[in-house]
Amino acid sequence: MMGLFHLPPMLELPCPGLLAQIEESFWLPPPASTTSATVDNLFYILLGISIFFFTLIIVLMTVFVILFRRREGVEPLPSPSHNTPLELLWTGIPLLIVGFIFYQGFTGFMDLRTAPRQAYEIRVVARQWLWMFEYANGHKDEQLHVPVDEPIRLVMRSDDVIHGFYVPDFRVQMDVVPGRYTTIWFRAKQPGEHDLYCAQYCGTNHSDMVTKVVVHPPGEFEKWLAEAGNLFKNMPPAEAGKQLYTRRNCQQCHSTDGTAGTGPSFKGIFGHKTALEGGASVMVDENYIRESILEPEAKVVQGYKPVMPTYKGILSDEEITDLIQFIKSLK
Repeated sequence: MMGLFHLPPMLELPCPGLLAQIEESFWLPPPASTTSATVDNLFYILLGISIFFFTLIIVLMTVFVILFRRREGVEPLPSPSHNTPLELLWTGIPLLIVGFIFYQGFTGFMDLRTAPRQAYEIRVVARQWLWMFEYANGHKDEQLHVPVDEPIRLVMRSDDVIHGFYVPDFRVQMDVVPGRYTTIWFRAKQPGEHDLYCAQYCGTNHSDMVTKVVVHPPGEFEKWLAEAGNLFKNMPPAEAGKQLYTRRNCQQCHSTDGTAGTGPSFKGIFGHKTALEGGASVMVDENYIRESILEPEAKVVQGYKPVMPTYKGILSDEEITDLIQFIKSLK
């Protein structure tokens, strides 16, 4: 779930001072979104409070040990039962500090939960072990492309287990949970690329569930989206299939050089019979490949586990045809 320093509140601190100007440091990556300053400020405030009280306690402990050590011929004096002003002081100060921290964290978090009305919405699907981003024109991509300096609202769901959407440079993190939608929003401050991770352990290839957030300069996002929607239409089917093979991260499980991985290699598989779990066999043709993409657990190749997710609703019929042509070309 969302940790204290991964909550990306938008509310600015009342007097951020120099803290708002903090760039990349030993502790934190470069702040690349409008949510970063508040998170960084709160982090350094907490760090400063911790260092201050740690130092104070150690210093006082050392001084007391030296001043009030046991001495020969000196008897200890009776201790008073209590000291009301001192007790009020050591109760009141922590209450004020905790109240201040709670206020900053809570108000910032609540601000993040309410995206601006004009936010551009992108749908996100998380699955083992890739991210899929769907845009308003229906284009789907494994990288998150956004315009600079515009609010972006992500509506996210998982097809299998719990994943964690996490962009350190933006200071945003949100769990992506099967069976429900979760949302998050941000505004990137400048063009560039940023790493996007899965922050929840989601299986064997969890560490490979990494992609990029590409922030486009003003006016470039619309051009990219229009071109991306037509990317494969002017390509030969086999070449388009090769691009899809890479963009859909098929190479994570299926090689093209005959090497066995999590799934069988695509090299030379088309037009040959293959053994299935349970003793049956099947001819690897267009229908079998299509079925394996849409219903991967229907006929599992012998020696492999049924771990492949379905691509139903993710790949169009045209894209499946292009992939089949690519596999046919791997002789």
